[in-house]
Amino acid sequence: MESSWAVYGCTAEPAKAESGVEPFRKKLARLGKTLLRATGTTLQVNLGPMCNQLCRHCHLDAGPHRTETMDLETMEELLRFARTCAPQVVDITGGAPELNPHLSYLVESLSPWVPRLMIRTNLTALAEAGTEELLELFRKKRVVLVASFPSPNPAQLEAQRGIGVMGKSLEMLRVLNMAGYGIPGSELELDLVSNPAGAFLPPAQQKAQERFRKELQRRWGIHFNRLYTFANVPLGRFRMWLISTGNFQGYMQRLQSAFNPLTLEGLMCRSLVSISWEGYLFDCDFNLCVALPMGGMKRHISEMEGFPEPGSPIVVGDHCYACTAGSGFT
Repeated sequence: MESSWAVYGCTAEPAKAESGVEPFRKKLARLGKTLLRATGTTLQVNLGPMCNQLCRHCHLDAGPHRTETMDLETMEELLRFARTCAPQVVDITGGAPELNPHLSYLVESLSPWVPRLMIRTNLTALAEAGTEELLELFRKKRVVLVASFPSPNPAQLEAQRGIGVMGKSLEMLRVLNMAGYGIPGSELELDLVSNPAGAFLPPAQQKAQERFRKELQRRWGIHFNRLYTFANVPLGRFRMWLISTGNFQGYMQRLQSAFNPLTLEGLMCRSLVSISWEGYLFDCDFNLCVALPMGGMKRHISEMEGFPEPGSPIVVGDHCYACTAGSGFT
């Protein structure tokens, strides 16, 4: 029988290891805190772990060895569900969303009535998928692009994302700038996402944004709108790397030490529903990876008629320490 880990996100059940931290659920209870749903505003759609890169920090174990991707039938169910939800934001992620053969259809279908449509890109997949056609569609529909770009330092970026990725990423950023993305005064939004290369926490977001902007403009003439800095979530390939290098307990303790209860109010899971490539519902993409379904019960979008009710409990695990460390993961 196929394991739930394989079904939802990871090709192999994660290695067993003691984290050495207080279980997140007990932490909340001890502090008298709860994590409940607010009004739903965002649908996050994971088109599947198929990807052209094999990044060390990936919590989904995505890569070229994965073939799972959302089929057209599930996409039609998704569109029906989205119309009933009327979300303010649809956030399309993967894997590499550009590799799904139905991405253009999804964008065309959602863009007329979704106020903010976002696509997460690793930049290199956009080139492989046929840049001109997709980019013209994104421009026409005012799609927001959120690009992974961990570091302006080539050695640090390629240690995390693979040899040769820096040059390809810079080239795609230049193409996006030439198309109007990220240029001051343009309506085409290009945001970057940075995460640490190792078992440590990210720097303060504002300072990191200033450094990235200065470096990218000075060295390569590249522009962007915002930089988001996130802590790596100890799941999937990143978890296996932590364990294999003896960093797992230290990293978990570092996350726990940085726990900030003030982040709970703004966590993305309070207003977001994550949908897997098979159409099942989760509180976030990280719960999707570890097969923790929304409400503790496996439900398909074909069974739902809208966002879950405000006040519904959110399923938590020790990986939630990554979203509640420091300034949080919103």
